[in-house]
Amino acid sequence: MIDAPGTITALDGDYATVRMDETGCGRCHEEGGCGGNNIGKMLCSTPRTFRVLNPGHSVIGDHVTIVIAEGVVRRSAALAYGLPLLALIFGALAGSMLAGEIGAILGSLSGLLCSWLALHFTQLYVRPDQRDQPYIRY
Repeated sequence: MIDAPGTITALDGDYATVRMDETGCGRCHEEGGCGGNNIGKMLCSTPRTFRVLNPGHSVIGDHVTIVIAEGVVRRSAALAYGLPLLALIFGALAGSMLAGEIGAILGSLSGLLCSWLALHFTQLYVRPDQRDQPYIRY
């Protein structure tokens, strides 16, 4: 499990809006720490907020720990970056075989459009797995 501390700022039914107290793993000052917390503060000065499941019905102002299952971030990133890349390459190769350089350009753009549509409709119409959603641990 991947976890991070946060503070509840709003409630919405079974969900809570949580402001993250830090970015990164927080091991910046330990040996082997990457300094991601310092970089995160430099690049994103506004507080990061997320809507997460609130199974214990915490209240506004509670300091909580947000948890997400191992592999969820990796799978999401692979889908969000891998599918468009594969569609781009496949479209460029197919277009190149059919119509040369212009076909490769049009094929790669068509591949990107198809991957965007696939991701968009997946997000809209596929019911998310509750096990993959971040939640508040007690």
